[in-house]
Amino acid sequence: MKPDAFVELLGREKASAILRTNDQEKAAKAMEAAIRGGFRIIEFTLTIPGVFELVQDFSQREGLVVGTGTVMDAGQARQSVEAGARFLVSPVVDEIVIGAANDLGVASMPGTHTPTEMLRAHRAGAQLCKLFPSPHGGPDWVRAVLGPMPYLKIVPTNGADQHNAGEWIAAGAYAAGFVAPLFVASDIAAERWDAIEERASLCIAAVQSRP
Repeated sequence: MKPDAFVELLGREKASAILRTNDQEKAAKAMEAAIRGGFRIIEFTLTIPGVFELVQDFSQREGLVVGTGTVMDAGQARQSVEAGARFLVSPVVDEIVIGAANDLGVASMPGTHTPTEMLRAHRAGAQLCKLFPSPHGGPDWVRAVLGPMPYLKIVPTNGADQHNAGEWIAAGAYAAGFVAPLFVASDIAAERWDAIEERASLCIAAVQSRP
């Protein structure tokens, strides 16, 4: 999938499921629950044990697009793409990682927290700007930044949940990434997959609604 095609898909789906946990087997089951709840764009952070096996497995499934998160160098970018990742996410702006993604033919979403960082990421070739961590003002902050820079595609991945995701989208956020509010740690530990599936369906409904 070319970067532009991924960006277009994310713009339609408006949501990604982002998983960070320390157990490979539970990671697979938790993500399965999110998929049953309606997610089609999923992200495994590189901190998960056996993450590249997970990427390889899920990326071969029809209708899913898989990416990796916490990508911190060109080597991790290459391993991710070789395993089947079609987008790369970082917690910071790193021109080396952005350049590696472009060289590998996949979309990049560096972590940004200020308008200056967003412009820097955009000029470095990033197609998307991950908003991390969530700023004071939330959706209003996104609306303010997009005033002078409407070409930015801002994706909050911290602070978005099933209750406020519609507000982020209405403010102009390109999509929303769901992390801890979707994959509640206690539910993963107790293997309450039905609870994750239910929240997933609520998250999907939220990004498709308008407050």
